Amino acid sequence: MKIRSITYFCNPHYPLDENVLRAAGDFLAQAQAAYQAAGYEVQTTRLATVPFPKLLGEKQIGDLLKLAEQFTKAIQEVGVAYASLGPALPELPRSYELIPEAIAASENIFFGGVMADSRLSDSKIYLAAIKACADVIIASAPIDPNGFANLRFAALANVSAGAPFFPAAYHEDDEPMFAIATEAADLAVDAFGERRTLDDGRRALISEIEKHGQAIAKIAATQLWNVHFGGIDFSLAPFPDDAHSVGNAIERMGVPRIGLQGSLAAAAILTDAIDRADFPHAGFSGFFQPVLEDSVIAERAAEGNLTVKDLLLYSTVCGTGLDTVPLPGDTTAEQLVPLLLDLSALALRLDKPLTARLMPVPGKKAGEATTFDFGFFANSKVMKLESEGLSGAFSGNDVIQLSSRLQASR
Repeated sequence: MKIRSITYFCNPHYPLDENVLRAAGDFLAQAQAAYQAAGYEVQTTRLATVPFPKLLGEKQIGDLLKLAEQFTKAIQEVGVAYASLGPALPELPRSYELIPEAIAASENIFFGGVMADSRLSDSKIYLAAIKACADVIIASAPIDPNGFANLRFAALANVSAGAPFFPAAYHEDDEPMFAIATEAADLAVDAFGERRTLDDGRRALISEIEKHGQAIAKIAATQLWNVHFGGIDFSLAPFPDDAHSVGNAIERMGVPRIGLQGSLAAAAILTDAIDRADFPHAGFSGFFQPVLEDSVIAERAAEGNLTVKDLLLYSTVCGTGLDTVPLPGDTTAEQLVPLLLDLSALALRLDKPLTARLMPVPGKKAGEATTFDFGFFANSKVMKLESEGLSGAFSGNDVIQLSSRLQASR
């Protein structure tokens, strides 16, 4: 198990307050040293801000390109690998339109776009925002020949502040905090390697999660107490080899190939183990299914065993939703809208956070091999998207109120 990221959340203000950024860099260096001294490999340190529409304000929203360029330089100067400027917001429609240009003009800067959110009993899907997110994905695809620029954008449904995984990360306060994201798929692979029963494997996985989760939390409390600790997103994030593959873990549980029947139950059991474990939870804390980041999932998608519809189905019980999904280069925004709408409906009805990081690959058709050259990716094949544009009542820009099943049963 590794620490995927230590994410520092702050409000850097605009114009940028250099003192805030220096404090972020100093703290992250301190935190990285503390966890490495305890034996944990820390892959990256990251910074997440309040949503850029709030940071800039309506009058200065056109400065997003300038802000993204400034942040590229600023994080390099303070020794931080990546930054998230948070999501575009439905109340400021222009904030979505500016994202592709900001991605093109910056390096290592991530963005999101809110599609749906839940505030107490007021849960809403914003059709206009869904369409805007689809437009961002299509406009961002040709920035890089492989469609790689969409790695830095995610459409968000019911995602609260404080989740340390990118691109979903954002802050909502003036006081700084930090949170930990893990790369822990190997714990699930090991737990079900030699176990004879599902219960044995689940108990072993819970035990390992608690051991590491409580150790990470203790360091936060005793050595990093000067900044509020927001918890651990102990998601089973993979690395693209079989030893760190959630797909491999599911197949070790007894499913012949992920994508076949039984896969959803396996994903639910893995997520349930995280829920049961005693540690300070944050973010998604569930089963991850990023197609291009998991060697076995990438292989099963290439074989045709795993489809986009399967990924959407598993989103009912998993952590993030649809992540690093390679789609045909001629995919249209109209085809993406129904998929994003379905994901948003799941997020609100099940009262869980979900994201979509979709990657149309320019010039590629369904079934053609991807050729990404990135150490955190396992190449696969472009996945078929069975979707057509919506019409009738869904063709407007309605705000859809949709209660969760828990609220509806009260």
